[in-house]
Amino acid sequence: MSTLNLPFLKENFLLQNATAERLYFDFAAPQPIIDYHSHLSPFEVASDRKYKNVTQLWLSGDHYKWRAMRSVGLNEKYITGSASDEEKFAAWAKTVPQTLRNPLFHWTALELKHSFGVSEYLNEATASSVYEQCNGILQGGLTTRAILESYRVEYLCSTDDPCDDLSYHHQISKDSSCAIAVTPSFRPDKSFAITDSVNFLAYLQHLSQASGVIIKDMDGLLEALQQRVNYFADAGCRMADHGLSQLPLNRSFTSSLESEFKTFLLTHGEKPFSDPESFVFYVLSSLCKMYHAKGWIQQFHLGAIRNNNSRLKQQLGADAGFDSIGDYPQAERLSQFLNALDSTDQLTKTILYNLNPADNALFASMCGNFNDGSIRAKVQYGPAWWFLDQKNGMEQHLNMLSDISLLSTFIGMITDSRSFLSFSRHEYFRRILCNMLAKDMADGILPNDEQWIGKMVSDICYKNAKDYLGL
Repeated sequence: MSTLNLPFLKENFLLQNATAERLYFDFAAPQPIIDYHSHLSPFEVASDRKYKNVTQLWLSGDHYKWRAMRSVGLNEKYITGSASDEEKFAAWAKTVPQTLRNPLFHWTALELKHSFGVSEYLNEATASSVYEQCNGILQGGLTTRAILESYRVEYLCSTDDPCDDLSYHHQISKDSSCAIAVTPSFRPDKSFAITDSVNFLAYLQHLSQASGVIIKDMDGLLEALQQRVNYFADAGCRMADHGLSQLPLNRSFTSSLESEFKTFLLTHGEKPFSDPESFVFYVLSSLCKMYHAKGWIQQFHLGAIRNNNSRLKQQLGADAGFDSIGDYPQAERLSQFLNALDSTDQLTKTILYNLNPADNALFASMCGNFNDGSIRAKVQYGPAWWFLDQKNGMEQHLNMLSDISLLSTFIGMITDSRSFLSFSRHEYFRRILCNMLAKDMADGILPNDEQWIGKMVSDICYKNAKDYLGL
């Protein structure tokens, strides 16, 4: 991890007493990174991409930064539009001083310092010199793999569609020069998105081609998905992932619904499917049973309301920074879904993520309902995610995890990012964790035993995830 020289980002950044510093530097910072959920490109790892400039590496695809730039009134030309890369960097530099108290202010400084040695504030006045400094280092050989190695990334999960041929994962696994393990995660959301009939039917054509299975009915759909699960497993996959506003209610997929689905396919979705919730429950629960048979881990990211701005979605597409926290009911659906799998002993290891902080206690308590003693922390309350992966959100998450579940079994942080510089979020998390524990030690709430607490820190930052993933 980096040594911090910035005026406000000193070595003790976020570490408010000497005990916190020792916990961080002795027990947290030395640990490698296992990042079990990201949206990073396996192509860029396989090709060991060399970037032309820092804008391509740092700003392309980062909707966190895009939202901030729009908030200060910048034209889309300078965000995702036709402006040059240098102009886009200058626009971001102009934005950064206005992000005070937003995590982007800290992340920007951490990322620039770690990979480029930048020890000055990024702003309108320094934009040109910082741009040149970063580009010089990139041209000097700071490739994708060099960035990962500098952060001591040991294991990385990408997020992949079932139809993906995983060619870049295969290329990485055969490349003895690559020290980072990169494995796929199975993300089948499109396979049960039946309410969008046009895109759903087009996707089934793609899935049929990838699997070699003609999909004429429910049996064909599940057979095609099983083929792809098998294919992913052969490529080293051990994770599945799902993004839903909420889990479907437990409803029976009757013979009449099976017939209706067959007709729906035959008529190319002429009429909307009458009971999409039953369809989603049946397909998703069937997938989860496949994961259990493979010994995979399943992840559920719940609570986002997506693509709120229809005008800009039409202009820019999905995942461009127009998603928000939703207020969907979660408890009953989550309980029913997990119970349906557990009742037949087909509930695999599970990580639950909530986006609405009002649901923190709900999710933390739900995990304990399905921990059956067969596996250490079988059902995990996943790390603070997306809008919650900032200092306040992480502290709330860690406190709730401690209050209702067991902090000692937690499997640590993820990036959930499309930027190769975002591994600084692991450092951010580790500093916050160490400071919280050190404060409790100083207050007499925890034992003043640095070896004992330090071991828990090391476990949370690395060992728990390594054991959970079976690495």
